[in-house]
Amino acid sequence: MKRVVPITVDLVCVLVFAVIGRASHGLDPVGVLSTAWPFLTACLVGWAAVILSGVPCRGWREGLIVWLMTLLGGMVLRVTSGDTAAAAFVAVAALFLGAAFFGWRLVYRLARHHRASAA
Repeated sequence: MKRVVPITVDLVCVLVFAVIGRASHGLDPVGVLSTAWPFLTACLVGWAAVILSGVPCRGWREGLIVWLMTLLGGMVLRVTSGDTAAAAFVAVAALFLGAAFFGWRLVYRLARHHRASAA
């Protein structure tokens, strides 16, 4: 059960990435899932790798694995399904997903540390 929340937050980060990307290009919001599915799938594969490898659910290590799998796997799925992956898109995806995946983990860790020190 302790993995449900981080998996859900990572998947929401991927959806936010797709929504912002579609909106910034003036594209139909209905197409969000067509943009997001490769990255959502790759994110779930990344989480499966984390769970199967036994990496503890403790932040940066799991975040790194899930981020890399989401980014690289998502690009591979995107290209093999007939879409493009221009260098600028790869860079934006890497930066956004990295900031999102590591950002929420940092905020969570700081909040947990703050609660522990306040108690």
